[in-house]
Amino acid sequence: MSDTAALSSWLERFLAHLQHERRLSPRTLDNYQRDLERFIAWANEQGINRWRQLGQPQIRGYVASLHRKGISGKSLQRELSSLRALFRYLLREGEADNNPVQGVRAPKSERKLPATLDVDQLGHLLDAAPDNPLQQRDLAMMELFYSSGLRLSELISLNVQDIDPHDAELEVTGKGDKTRRVPIGAQAMAALQSWLTLRPALAKADEPALFVSTRGSRIHPRSVQQRLKQWAQQHAAERHLHPHLLRHSFASHILESSGDLRAVQELLGHSDISTTQIYTHLDFQHLANVYDAAHPRAKKRDKE
Repeated sequence: MSDTAALSSWLERFLAHLQHERRLSPRTLDNYQRDLERFIAWANEQGINRWRQLGQPQIRGYVASLHRKGISGKSLQRELSSLRALFRYLLREGEADNNPVQGVRAPKSERKLPATLDVDQLGHLLDAAPDNPLQQRDLAMMELFYSSGLRLSELISLNVQDIDPHDAELEVTGKGDKTRRVPIGAQAMAALQSWLTLRPALAKADEPALFVSTRGSRIHPRSVQQRLKQWAQQHAAERHLHPHLLRHSFASHILESSGDLRAVQELLGHSDISTTQIYTHLDFQHLANVYDAAHPRAKKRDKE
């Protein structure tokens, strides 16, 4: 067996475990495989051919080598997570004596602030009249992204029955199969209703998906991205339009108006509020005003 064969054979077993026992998605499996194959290639360069040869010094050395190559902290965190999961499996199977990845952290990278569109820019894009059924579909998708703060995967998975037109609400299935109910704005609801009148002419009779392609089946994520890009080009947008830009704009505008971080967290479906806190930079002035108005030592006394 070659130097890498012993490592690679256990990687194959681990990936099978993820696929059949944990039932992870093909995309997640690809991420695990890519991360761990890169690690095995590095281990081969170091002359390491058994998992038991690896300790914290080697793991830290691997992270440092990637960091020197300019790999971001976020990517390194994902790689460490993949390695941590692999070693948990190896421990279970008796192929490792400990988990050397425990306690190893990726270098912190500067957290990028999300790009957003202002209200006028969004108005320019969303107020444009559609010329055909597909453009009406595209407008309804964009309105929903901005109205309800949806992720691309959430919008794709929507079925017609998920809409509650009476209460103008939507049941969304987010990460980890967690469901949440989010409101639908008036303009988004109008765009949706217009699309629903046109949808039967495109959708297959037994297709439950809310948004369908010209083939009559559930629209593909890549198609949504391409259609948004095309819409932006047709309407002379100042920047590239993509689903997350609309989601970020939704979160930023809600926070600017309300200052309610917990509400934004629930609307976005974030399990941890620290994820939502990245939006707070956009509304520091609002927080300062709340402080000035509420804190007893911040208030200015009226002149006597």
